[in-house]
Amino acid sequence: MSKILFNNFDDVSSKQWKQKIQVDLKGVDYNDTLIWHTNEGIDVKPFYHSDELDIKTNPSFTKATAFKICQSIFVAHTEKSNAKALDAISRGAESIMFIIPSEDVSVNDLLKNIDSTSTPIRLKLLFLSSEYVKTIPSQHHVDIETDILGHLAKTGNWFTNLKEDHKQFDAIVKHTNTITIDASLYQNAGANMVQQLAYTLAHINEYFNHLNTLIDDSNKESIKVVINLSVGTNYFFEISKLKALRILYQTLSSEYGFNTNCQIHVTPTKRNKTIYDYNINMLRTTTECMSAVLGGANSITNLAYDALYHKDNEFGERISRNQLLVLKHESYFDIVDNPADGSYYIESITSQLSEKALELFKDIEGNGGFLSQLRAGTIQKKIKESASKEQDQFNSGDITLLGTNKHPNPQDKMKDNLELYPFMKINPVKTLIEPIIEKRLAETLEQQRLNKE
Repeated sequence: MSKILFNNFDDVSSKQWKQKIQVDLKGVDYNDTLIWHTNEGIDVKPFYHSDELDIKTNPSFTKATAFKICQSIFVAHTEKSNAKALDAISRGAESIMFIIPSEDVSVNDLLKNIDSTSTPIRLKLLFLSSEYVKTIPSQHHVDIETDILGHLAKTGNWFTNLKEDHKQFDAIVKHTNTITIDASLYQNAGANMVQQLAYTLAHINEYFNHLNTLIDDSNKESIKVVINLSVGTNYFFEISKLKALRILYQTLSSEYGFNTNCQIHVTPTKRNKTIYDYNINMLRTTTECMSAVLGGANSITNLAYDALYHKDNEFGERISRNQLLVLKHESYFDIVDNPADGSYYIESITSQLSEKALELFKDIEGNGGFLSQLRAGTIQKKIKESASKEQDQFNSGDITLLGTNKHPNPQDKMKDNLELYPFMKINPVKTLIEPIIEKRLAETLEQQRLNKE
């Protein structure tokens, strides 16, 4: 601000603030008492001051008010899924993501009576077929989600093989002008935020490097890049993570000449969700969605409070959608754009996350790149180390999940309520590489409780 409102008050430096705090601590060590050390190697201070901020705080180019409320629908039955989408739109959903398991699904029938120009539609394909994509009529404005590297990382195998997968991928990108990266896997598997950002960037770079000579420079700007992310409950850090991702993506894409604006779609993480005291999941997803909005997500699909153990149901989906509606229309998240801009704390964390992630990204590229590191098992090893550290913190109580490892309700019974298997699944199949496995923090403790019911 150019106008000084309080010129009768003297400036107080960060050194003076620290001296005052040290006096009030009465001999207790400042660093040991008030500095918080994160798993990302970042020291969080008790206060932040402008004279310690070495970075320039530039305004965000996103609009927090413009985020879309997205409803995810697994297409088990085309007509029922279409009816479900129309009902969700009538109840406040502003975007629909259809998860399509096979080529038997008719997109024409699926999108019947849905105006895809006013309601953005995303089709997440669980198979790989450029021919199927080409059969989608042009009047349907849809984004196609196909991530062959994400599929390899998650399952340990290509859809077919490296050559055929890239051939199909190239044809889909040229037809749809869209690249999708599913980076939610890294968070759900236990990677820390620096790793999430670095692996996402390396994941994108693998595609950019592959497509660099296949797509004319004049067409690169038209390529839309969509990044799927998961966020946890570390509120301000998750805001910073999204802001850091945009900075890193802009830096990388500008080097190749691709569109420097990416679309970020966010879903709350499964890693901290629980089956006991499951209503607390609503509190967790609410703060996670808030972080996503303030961090600049373009669209958000909320996670139903009972998604771990119940099949899709109208009540759980309505509650999760209403959480976003309340945030957007009753909590004034549709009024102010980018309220996190200018916060010394958030700007500092954003800068540190960006720098550390860029350093790790350079290390990955210096050692052969994302695909090479996956083949060598290096990325899997690093994520498992991070997940193990976080698991130890949960087991010792340093990480708290209320109702699970703190203040559990011994009368809470869940054995008869499980419609879905809520624990890590391992299929005994042969894989080319070690897959990255998603696992929740509370799984072992929950299994012990179930066995005692």
